Amino acid sequence: MTEELDYADAADAVYRSLLERVGEAAPERRLDATRRAVEILGDPHRAAPVIHITGTNGKTSTSRMIESILRAGGLRTGLMTSPHLERFTERILIDGEPVSDEAVARNWEEIEPFVAIVDAELEAAGKPRLTFFETLTALAFACFADAPVDVVVLEVGMGGEWDSTNVADGQVAVFTPIDLDHESALGTTIEQIARTKAGIIKPDAAVVTAFQSPEALTVLRDATAEQGGTFAVEGGAFAVLDSRVAVGGQLISVKGLAGEYRDLALPLFGRHQAENAAVAIAAVESFLGAGTMRMADEVLQQGLGAVTSPGRLQMVGTEPPVLVDAAHNPHGARALVAALDEYFDFDEVVAVVGVLRDKDAQGIITALDGAVERFNITTSSSERSIPVDELALAAVGWSNEDKVFQYDDLLDALDDARKWAADAPKRAVVVTGSIVLVGEAIAIAADREWGRS
Repeated sequence: MTEELDYADAADAVYRSLLERVGEAAPERRLDATRRAVEILGDPHRAAPVIHITGTNGKTSTSRMIESILRAGGLRTGLMTSPHLERFTERILIDGEPVSDEAVARNWEEIEPFVAIVDAELEAAGKPRLTFFETLTALAFACFADAPVDVVVLEVGMGGEWDSTNVADGQVAVFTPIDLDHESALGTTIEQIARTKAGIIKPDAAVVTAFQSPEALTVLRDATAEQGGTFAVEGGAFAVLDSRVAVGGQLISVKGLAGEYRDLALPLFGRHQAENAAVAIAAVESFLGAGTMRMADEVLQQGLGAVTSPGRLQMVGTEPPVLVDAAHNPHGARALVAALDEYFDFDEVVAVVGVLRDKDAQGIITALDGAVERFNITTSSSERSIPVDELALAAVGWSNEDKVFQYDDLLDALDDARKWAADAPKRAVVVTGSIVLVGEAIAIAADREWGRS
């Protein structure tokens, strides 16, 4: 036990070291720094083939589905996603489990001197040293090579073209729905954002994309043609044939690239998760058999049946029900509203909402407004959070004064929301608007054992 605590302390120290660097909200638009880091480390990003995923919404859920299917098929997997909800080791998974504290500490000890060399080279050239995400990406590749894994499922941090994960060459490039988000970094139109995300398409890659707007689809198709790859689009090459509400989630039937798969149990809520599953199936078909080999039904049943997506329509409390959902843009908020209507039997909902400064708070509140009876406006611990009084005042204008209540502390917002929900049958609490807020709500729910009936 003492040794485990020592490793946990060492892993926490690694995270503190990473936090001393420029954060994820201000990425450097460059690949040369991460390329130099992985080069000096011996190219760990080339130790296993890569499936690379980008998009605006659904990246993490789709990545986790791909990883789970591959693991059910007998492969040893590495998965990198972002951000984390509670602990940073959630971002680096080996065979479906967060990387061990021991592996994090050991790999960091091995790569830290080389990271320092790259930092010094950058500073000597008058450039910023490696950022948080650039360094984390190098650490993830080192952990995957050390494991070792058979395949890496790699979620883009932001955008695609200059995201540090793009030092890897994805054999399969996967696109979830593209919408407006991170406009200051990626562009103010869907076409511009799609062009940045299309940067993950490498020569001869198999491209698999969710249904997209015409402007995004054109960008992706043209980029694939330039790289000589194959192009598969949801609704044409593959599709969701059926989605039915079931206990704990849904039963889906999917037309894949190489065949049909019927009555697959998916323990996640929302039509959007069925569509994510269709994209994941097509991506795995592309990876394993160039889209020509039908997967075994038992592999898909096992892979999808075991998938989890923490923070995505996750039930963390009962009596009254408390759901958390990491919708942090209007597209995600609309998907949340649709799922609440289709998969749950609530008469009234209170939304506990906090939003980060660089997000479309108006779009989120407006999307939720017709589906909730009240807003408990609050904030997370993030320095990027919109102040409570500012967000509450704005929400009054986007909704109405009678529906908006403000709380300086998330715990107070949650306690009052639960009291309100407990006052009448078929009421529920939904926490949303920020991934950081959702992570903190999950921790509170676990600490107070809200999930126990």
